[in-house]
Amino acid sequence: MSAGAAVELHRVSKRFETPAGVIEAVDEVSLAVAPGASLAITGPSGCGKSTLLGIIGGLDSPTAGSVAVGGREISALPERERDRFRRHEVGFVFQSDNLLPFLTATENVLVQCSLNDEQDALDRSHALLAQLGLAAEADAFPDQLSGGQRQRVAVARALVHSPSLIVADEPTGSLDADNAIGVLDLLLEAQRASGATLVLVTHEPAVADRLEGTIGMRDGRA
Repeated sequence: MSAGAAVELHRVSKRFETPAGVIEAVDEVSLAVAPGASLAITGPSGCGKSTLLGIIGGLDSPTAGSVAVGGREISALPERERDRFRRHEVGFVFQSDNLLPFLTATENVLVQCSLNDEQDALDRSHALLAQLGLAAEADAFPDQLSGGQRQRVAVARALVHSPSLIVADEPTGSLDADNAIGVLDLLLEAQRASGATLVLVTHEPAVADRLEGTIGMRDGRA
C-alpha cells in the first residue's frame, strides 16, 4: 500500500503574458489535502481548474506561491527533479485517455513502468487490469475497446506504479452517464485501496459529491 502524500498550496498564482495583456489564470489560491484524502476542484470552464491541477501535479510551476507534496516543495525544484517527481510520485488521468494506438492495453499500462524501470511490472499490470474488469481485454488495442474501457486502461496506467498522488482532470467528461459512473467508482475504489491522495477536477456536481472535500473556483480564485 502506498502512503498518500499531503498536498499544501500557499498563495499560489499563475500568470500568462498574452498580446492582450496579463492573464491571472490562478490568483493566490491556498488549500490543503490530507494524506490519502480526496478533493474535487470545481468551477466553470476557464476558471483556472486545470491550470491549478497541473501545478499540483508538477506539470507546471507557479508564478508565485509555494506547492508542497509529501512535505517536499515541488514548486522550488529544477525541471529535471520535477520530472523525476512526476514519474515516481504522481499518477495522471485526463479527459482524453491518451492511449498509444499501436500498443495493447497491457503495453499501454507498462509504459508507465518502463519510465521507472520497475520490477514485476507485467504481473502488476495484468493484476490491475483484472481488478478494473479488463482481464479479457489485456491484449486488445485501443481501437478495439469502448470509451469506458479505454478510460479504465488509463486509470490502470495512472495507478500501476503506486503513486502517492493521483491527479485527474475531468476523467469522466468524455463518457456517457453509465460509463462515467463506472469509471469513477473504479477510480475511487483503487485510490482508497492504494492509500493515495486524489485531487480531481470536474464541472459535474454529482462527481464532486463523491469526493471527501470540494473547493470551487471562479476567475482564478478559490
